[in-house]
Amino acid sequence: MGIFERYLSLWVALGIATGVVFGSLAPASFASLAALEYAQVNLVVALLIWLMIYPMMIQIDFRSLKEVGSKPKGLILTLTVNWLIKPFSMALLGWLFFHYLFADWVDPQSASEYIAGMILLGAAPCTAMVFVWSQLTKGDPSYTLMQVSINDIIMVFAFAPITAFLLGVSDIQVPWETLLLSVAMYVVLPLVAGMLTRKLLRANDDHRRLDAFVSRLKPWSIVGLLATVVLLFGFQAETILRQPTVIILIAVPLLIQTYGIFALTYVVAKRLRLAHSVAAPACMIATSNFFELAVAVAISLFGLHSGAALATVVGVLVEVPVMLSLVWLLNRNRGSFS
Repeated sequence: MGIFERYLSLWVALGIATGVVFGSLAPASFASLAALEYAQVNLVVALLIWLMIYPMMIQIDFRSLKEVGSKPKGLILTLTVNWLIKPFSMALLGWLFFHYLFADWVDPQSASEYIAGMILLGAAPCTAMVFVWSQLTKGDPSYTLMQVSINDIIMVFAFAPITAFLLGVSDIQVPWETLLLSVAMYVVLPLVAGMLTRKLLRANDDHRRLDAFVSRLKPWSIVGLLATVVLLFGFQAETILRQPTVIILIAVPLLIQTYGIFALTYVVAKRLRLAHSVAAPACMIATSNFFELAVAVAISLFGLHSGAALATVVGVLVEVPVMLSLVWLLNRNRGSFS
């Protein structure tokens, strides 16, 4: 495990603090960066998210799909949670908290935007960081590859319709062109680029060139993650400092969702008698979110300074320490799995 993975929570915390400090001290600089957009897509954020996603997409081996039938229980479990439960439970929690429980503290327009951000998080199962979570729990790397590959294929076709449906149910207008453009930019194109790169570098089944290329890209992926965190919290610095309680309000349903989905997946995995090497990545894949995609789509659909963008940024704030706590829990209970 590298120093980045070992102290991931610390690096993200430093990125958050740096973003808030610089965003409050130099708001004009961040405003200039925010203005660099095309077709409602912020070009700086898009570049950084590509920097994060592309190295992860290269590692996805679609030949692993031939192993689908070897461990079907874990695969069926996480796909069921990811696509039939998690998006809808997230929307329900957002609706419950911001239309009822927190209604006295949040205006209706902001409430709708917070719900939209939560929906985008819930409808985007993790693709990139899941490799880190799987490694930290000593999960089966082949199984993780297979799961991520299938999730990405489903995401290409399911993310936009599920998101549009849930946003529509929440009475939020969805610009379909922007949503589809975001899916193309942040899922389809990096996925195709990763496939082509992998095919080119793995000529004659030679892994050495591929492994060397991925190793060279990994530091840039880390730079992309931390720079994105700094940028996003810099954009939202004024809101965070002016309304710190909003961060707490958004974090509450996100924490309930994350721990609740994990508990459900964990219990079912034990009932299915899955081996730890399969159960651990299954639980982490089902629980974590593709926050890079959620952030990018929220910015494209609703704007950099919207409540939806803020909610997805809070998702970044919540996810890293929470997922590390779940890594600890899974490793501590390793012996309880078959």
